[in-house]
Amino acid sequence: MGVFTYESEASTVIPPARLFKALFVDAAEVMPKALPQAIKSIVTLEGDGGPGTIKQTYFGDGSLSFKERTDAIDKDNLSYAYTVFEGDALANTYEKIFNESKIEASPDGGSVCKTSTTYYTVGNVDAKADEIKDGQEKQMGLFKAIEAYLLANPDA
Repeated sequence: MGVFTYESEASTVIPPARLFKALFVDAAEVMPKALPQAIKSIVTLEGDGGPGTIKQTYFGDGSLSFKERTDAIDKDNLSYAYTVFEGDALANTYEKIFNESKIEASPDGGSVCKTSTTYYTVGNVDAKADEIKDGQEKQMGLFKAIEAYLLANPDA
């Protein structure tokens, strides 16, 4: 099994607590509204949102999906960790994908979201750099869409 880790960072004018809530606490409500063409729904299969919670995300037309497990959530320190462990997002290349994010305040009153993503490949499958780059770009697109949604919907 190969293991590859990538770090990313994104800044926004959205305050830290509001961004954390939209990205991780209320994701099932916010993400389909912010990205209706990409995310049809997010369904909690088991758990209460804390560690061990299993969610299934359905893409655009609902024909593709993936399952993720919440590994840790710290609402006081604005950190969240989850593992994608099943579904189309793994594309027979990855055994799992582990994501860990922390949101920090920026000097201008906004936020900086720091994310570490670790890809675990199946057997000796070689992860393709362009696939990982594509995944990172999608993750940044998701972040920007949620930022735009929150700016357009101040009560969300």
